Amino acid sequence: MAGAAFFIVFIEIGWLYGFYNIGVVLFAGIHRRSKKINEASPASRPYFANQTPAVAILYTTYNDFVEASAESCVHQDYSNFTVYLLDDSTDPAYRRRVDAFAAKYPERVRVVRRPNRRGFKAGNLNHALAKAVHQEPFFAIADADEILPPDFLQKMTLHLLADPACGFVQANHRCNPNASSPLAKALGIGIDIHWKWYQPLRNKFGFVMFLGHGAVLRRKCWEVVGGFPEIVSEDLAYAIRIRERGWRGKFVEDVVCYEDFPESIRAFRVRHMKWTRGTCEFLFREAGRLIRSPRISWVEKLDILFPTLNLPLTLFYFLFMINANLVLPAILGVPHPLTMVWRNQEFTLPTYTLHSGFSVIYSADFFAITLLTFLAPVLCFILELANRPLRLFRFLSHSTAVYAALTPLFAVGVISYLFTGKATFLVTGDRSQAASSNVPEPKPPLGKKWRAELQTFLSRSHPDQKSVQAFEIFVGLVFAFTCLLLIQVSFLGLTIAFMLLPIMHRLSWEHRMIQRFVYLPFILIIGGLFLGSCAAFGMQPTFFGYGFHF
Repeated sequence: MAGAAFFIVFIEIGWLYGFYNIGVVLFAGIHRRSKKINEASPASRPYFANQTPAVAILYTTYNDFVEASAESCVHQDYSNFTVYLLDDSTDPAYRRRVDAFAAKYPERVRVVRRPNRRGFKAGNLNHALAKAVHQEPFFAIADADEILPPDFLQKMTLHLLADPACGFVQANHRCNPNASSPLAKALGIGIDIHWKWYQPLRNKFGFVMFLGHGAVLRRKCWEVVGGFPEIVSEDLAYAIRIRERGWRGKFVEDVVCYEDFPESIRAFRVRHMKWTRGTCEFLFREAGRLIRSPRISWVEKLDILFPTLNLPLTLFYFLFMINANLVLPAILGVPHPLTMVWRNQEFTLPTYTLHSGFSVIYSADFFAITLLTFLAPVLCFILELANRPLRLFRFLSHSTAVYAALTPLFAVGVISYLFTGKATFLVTGDRSQAASSNVPEPKPPLGKKWRAELQTFLSRSHPDQKSVQAFEIFVGLVFAFTCLLLIQVSFLGLTIAFMLLPIMHRLSWEHRMIQRFVYLPFILIIGGLFLGSCAAFGMQPTFFGYGFHF
């Protein structure tokens, strides 16, 4: 009974998220149609256009300094700004590169360092604003790999000048078109489309989120709320706190910054592990404050909670898969041999199906809504690439093999946070953190060895750990076996992706074998969806989603 109840409840949650994504696409279309070309453009007001208040550009780096990005901060078509390189690097080589860059522009660039890394990025920003940046009423934040357009400051500050109630202005982003990584070329377009569909409508219909970089902020807001909350998801927590004080954010669609897509599967996995544990930390520390806030509307609250709950809910999705494909078949499964004929030869497969009483939920409307739920997270990509079907097929195939395969890793990340109560700010381009994760510890007594190994697995949970990768492959193998017994063709494609992702972590995206197998998960999923409608074979469709999170 409990297994069936959990199955039904999670299906309802999945449908709810499906309708949320469909609603986003629908309102994005309404926003596009209703938007006027010159809507509230401060540039059309000469009074604001002639003002150039002082702005501090805070460039954050930790063993990942990119000179081209720093150059884009220096070369702004704006007269009154200073670039502060907030260098948390521990690698002497990176520290020398930062110092050498600052020496090239002594009139424009300052280097700010601190004695420790307390509070990660938020602590770095708070230290700089408290100790080094005093005069500027506005400050911009740029990530280490971010390319700012030359008119970034000129356009963004106008919005803050024109609206005293605006606490920050968030720029649009695109994947760096000069990226040489084959992975970036294959999946970078997803970032472009996601930003295009999911962000602009929030100016009118939802909560404009500060996304941590590519933004200009009002210093007064920072002072009033007491700085950035020193957690991994400091950006969203900060946006909520200033919203409580009456300030709003604004998304500026026509100012486009470029950001790098992770250059390898390893970097991609590290980024998502950081997001997973950071989002868990945000929800545990800030969700109560958000829900109780009287100054934030429920529309805004839900617009925050839906995307932030998406990652922690992957643990429940993982449990759902265990329940639907292991627990329920073990309790309610009955033999259902499937006979196949090939060239006058009969083959009988010892398959199973759920008890006929359970099949009452597998009606036509159930399958239709589940199919809609499956398509909802990728609806904006389908609409955007519909006129390029081959590009769409490649993108969805690549995305399935990468994004849809993250579930076991996400589950480890959520469990890790529940176990430790800590979130670590993992830097995508920094390998020193991974190295520290693999430092051998003194061996415990034999009786406590398994407990120590489990503690290490849960507390570190870094994608570079062999134990984490072994767990993903083990999960894929177990689920693949059950797929064969239950004739779950779609889910078999997903389980292959589970196993393929840690292998890609080791072999690289460009490996010849990977490129041959990377299309298989999506092909099986699509094929299974068609076969799933054939109730005559006793095949029940199982809910699953892409879990996109850019």
